[in-house]
Amino acid sequence: MIVVTGATGNVGRPLVRALVAAGERVTAVSRRISASDVPAGVLHHQADLAEPDPDLLKPALDGAEALFLLTSGDFMAAGGDLGAVLDAVRGTGVRRVVLLSSQGVGTGAHPSVLEDAVKASGLEWTMLRAGGFHSNALQWADMIRTRREVAAPFGDVALPTVDPADLADVAAAALRGPGHAGETYELTGPAPVSPREQTAAIEHALGEPVGFVELTRAQARDHMLRTMPEPVVDSTLDMLGAPPAALRRVSPDVEDVLGRPGRAFWEWVGRSLAAFK
Repeated sequence: MIVVTGATGNVGRPLVRALVAAGERVTAVSRRISASDVPAGVLHHQADLAEPDPDLLKPALDGAEALFLLTSGDFMAAGGDLGAVLDAVRGTGVRRVVLLSSQGVGTGAHPSVLEDAVKASGLEWTMLRAGGFHSNALQWADMIRTRREVAAPFGDVALPTVDPADLADVAAAALRGPGHAGETYELTGPAPVSPREQTAAIEHALGEPVGFVELTRAQARDHMLRTMPEPVVDSTLDMLGAPPAALRRVSPDVEDVLGRPGRAFWEWVGRSLAAFK
């Protein structure tokens, strides 16, 4: 049995599908989840890792050997304690943990507290450090549908965003197979792509003009503060506006693990086009 937390999100959902396709028994965990959110035969369990009582996760771990850990963006802001969660995990049969982390940990832009907790757990671990996702472009979906326009900062700063489906496939490999214990994988797409280039890819797929409006940092900050904590907004804008060389680099890890190149942004657009119509 493999347990997937964050099972209804951009990574968790394709990960559940990939594990089921590989013949694995899966329990899907999310704060809000029902049978309609998972494929047939997949167990589901409602739990929030940020809850004060980490034992609430234990029923989902019954009979499990591996665990995919995905903490929500507000986990740290809510005072979430991953160490307490892992204490509960250690009392079960789980022996392998795969953590979705951030490239920012490697550059020092983000704290390493989540990775440190996993490493200190005594469990077999694998770290997946991801940067931006192709699917972050969904934040533009409403303005593209209604105005055929994208408004974003740093229009020509290109980063190698990763397809969530590729991240899910790497996670599935690490959860299922040997050879991944103690590994830290930097997961990127096959080429850097800028917001302006992403807009052009969506425009091409739609077959209709889509304008690009470059926001100032201040304008972008004001908008992001509506839904994100201030420290996260500022560190995100720092990385987007002046990313270090490590974040601009295309990593070989997706291809090394999967034996194929990562999917390009335009491929993700092709699968997701309905969101922008």
